[in-house]
Amino acid sequence: MQKVVFLDRDGVINSDEGRYYVYRKEDFALTPRLGECLKRLQDAGFLLIVISNQSGVARGLYGVQEVERLHSFLREQMSALGVQLTELYICPHHPEAGKCLCRKPLPLLVQKALARYHVDASRSYLIGDRQTDMETARNAGIKGILVEANAGIAKATEEILNSKFT
Repeated sequence: MQKVVFLDRDGVINSDEGRYYVYRKEDFALTPRLGECLKRLQDAGFLLIVISNQSGVARGLYGVQEVERLHSFLREQMSALGVQLTELYICPHHPEAGKCLCRKPLPLLVQKALARYHVDASRSYLIGDRQTDMETARNAGIKGILVEANAGIAKATEEILNSKFT
């Protein structure tokens, strides 16, 4: 079975400092040492999957196509560093527009990946910068690691790589 590091996007993959919605590549800046950290996780056998709430789509601030373009840009950046992102899942819904099943902290997007990629949840992690990310991890039966927004994932990477569950 596979093991996965799930990653929140805004604040974890990219800095969202000073911006609430990041959907243009001009505003997209990777957090410190991200490529190096992801490469180490990948080399340790982890699949890398991004899970992100993108309520700006439902708010009409940008469309799914803009998100897909930004994710293509992210994949290109990571590929240049030797990192492959296995999947990027988004929830495009807004919490006030009604109930959806894919918005974090509900675990549907994680569960989808667990099933699709035959993942061992006991050896998988979610790195996030908000309590909703930690709730998502609990709800999906994986370990959550809370990081400071926009600060990078170096400490979380060390924690994962030094874990007895790896």
